Amino acid sequence: MTFNQYEGKKKIELLAPAGSLAALKAAVENGADAVYIGGPMFSARQKAENFTREQMHAGVQYAHERGCKIHVALNTLVSNEEIGQVIEYAYQLAEAKVDAVIVQDLGVAHLLRETLPQLPLHASTQMAVHNTPGVQFLEEQGFERVVLARETSLEAIRQIKAETDVELEVFVHGALCVAYSGQCLLSSMIGGRSGNRGLCAQPCRMQYQLVDEAGREYQNKTGQYLLSTRDLNMIHHLPDLIRAGVTSLKIEGRMKRPEYVAAAVSAVRSAADGKPVSGDTAELLSGIFSRSGHTDGYYNNALGKDMFGTRTEKDAEMTAKMINQAHEIYRREYQRVPVNANLSVKVGKPLSLTVWDDDGNSVTVSGNIPETAISRAVDRDFFVSKLDKTGGTPYYFDNINCDIYDGLSVGASAVSELRRQGFEKLTALRAKYDKIRALGSTVAEYETRVFNGTARPIKTVASFKNITQIPENLDGVSAVVLPCETDFSCLHLPDSVEIIADIPRGILHTADKVLKQLKYAKDNGVKAAVCGTLAAFTLAKNVGLYPISGFGMNIFNSESIATVENMGAVGTVLSFEMSLNDISHLSGKTPLGIITYGRLPLMIFRNCPNKNGDGCAKCSGCAELTDRKGVTFPVMCRGEFSEMLNSRPL
Repeated sequence: MTFNQYEGKKKIELLAPAGSLAALKAAVENGADAVYIGGPMFSARQKAENFTREQMHAGVQYAHERGCKIHVALNTLVSNEEIGQVIEYAYQLAEAKVDAVIVQDLGVAHLLRETLPQLPLHASTQMAVHNTPGVQFLEEQGFERVVLARETSLEAIRQIKAETDVELEVFVHGALCVAYSGQCLLSSMIGGRSGNRGLCAQPCRMQYQLVDEAGREYQNKTGQYLLSTRDLNMIHHLPDLIRAGVTSLKIEGRMKRPEYVAAAVSAVRSAADGKPVSGDTAELLSGIFSRSGHTDGYYNNALGKDMFGTRTEKDAEMTAKMINQAHEIYRREYQRVPVNANLSVKVGKPLSLTVWDDDGNSVTVSGNIPETAISRAVDRDFFVSKLDKTGGTPYYFDNINCDIYDGLSVGASAVSELRRQGFEKLTALRAKYDKIRALGSTVAEYETRVFNGTARPIKTVASFKNITQIPENLDGVSAVVLPCETDFSCLHLPDSVEIIADIPRGILHTADKVLKQLKYAKDNGVKAAVCGTLAAFTLAKNVGLYPISGFGMNIFNSESIATVENMGAVGTVLSFEMSLNDISHLSGKTPLGIITYGRLPLMIFRNCPNKNGDGCAKCSGCAELTDRKGVTFPVMCRGEFSEMLNSRPL
């Protein structure tokens, strides 16, 4: 085979999920360039089968033999008492020679940069990064890659790529969450199972009744599954994503069985290589783990009820009929590793074949001594045709050089055996690895970095949605927080009360507008801003406002506090998923805050549930969702996103 027949396979990375060793093999054998997996701890899919230490070593070896990378999800929030564990676990990952770790916790990222600087860091989609300022922030923090939020459109991806140099990874297939990842606390608050800690119970997949501000109920065609989005399928948009500069095309599904992984990888691989997706594979993808068909999500900034759906009994029946068909795809070997060869065929000397790859691995094997030809002598075409039969292996020949003496005869089986031995030895060589020597501090040093709290004067900060909510009596209140879009020139408060602007957590196409609002706020006496996302930090600092780390930053340990302080934060609002016992062990150089009263924000959506009814254009931005138990959750709209609040105030 010539190189041109395989041209383009390495232009874009196909990243596949694996919740088990069987799924990993299915991904690799069907064309994945990289596979992301999770271990027994600190993974956002704790309910998946996941990998033991031995299985991880085996999986890494299997993938590396075939030129495939392994990324490990270390993407949950980590408490102070877990700091030592997470660093020791990261050392194990480095020893297994994984190719990257996917991180959500800012403190964990900081520690890994100090202890294992050779280990590439990828920013998890749990960081909810969906715009240029957020990506710029992570780029400055040393992340090699950012996994963009699923809410990011093609238009936004193009802009981000034009203004940053970091690698971008986007989801192209699989389950689609209705809320921004990392900003959803519904499962945690109503069921005690935190998505940020890897235990999401997916309450969004249940039934909800929408009631608008006029008290009207809306009947959805999907049967009240108002928060259950259809599965994502971006296969037809891959050329545009590739042209936009995306580095990696990601398939969701670490909870899925190997048959799904095989079918999804096979389809995306074909599309990424510019080949048509077979009808059988397309049918499998529609029939296996699909919720009322597929959606292309936020690709074109399209919002509305067509994005929602649920899994029906008919879908389940279709899956059981199709699982066996998936085995037809499962366990194929995708040839992704280019190799070169030198073949020597000389009188009186054994056949000699040297095979080497692009990673510097080289092996030489010997065979029988060729005989003098009686009728027809072998030539270069004969040897190339026999060596080039690489099916069932991960290899293909980029180039074959032959040094052949005329008038000799060699059996076809002898050439095949030579190729087999060469590939066997090359595979063994590719499987070897040296343990990475960790640089920086030791695990023991970081196990001691748990800080005791220090007593400080308590201050009360009050947050309001608008100026009209502010009471006349503000006795005991040190500061007032208002949305950054507030007309601060109309605000008249006592000199003792500080004014703080709140930056929206969902900014897709209005960063410039928010920047102007922040400049206006500063011109009218505002000195600080609550920053619930990384992008907000960048915007606040750009206009000279002191950033305050908001609850959306998911600060969960002292290392994260130190990290945001180094980023310029003058205060930190802790994650309200923390217990008071956890909080008592924290400290920082700047004030630490907790939310003590109010309706906690449980989810933020780009696709407002109101759009399943009459649409946001016909309401003032208020609605309610009632679950199957009759519990009501208010929904408030703000700019480019809407927010679902808890049913009862804290």
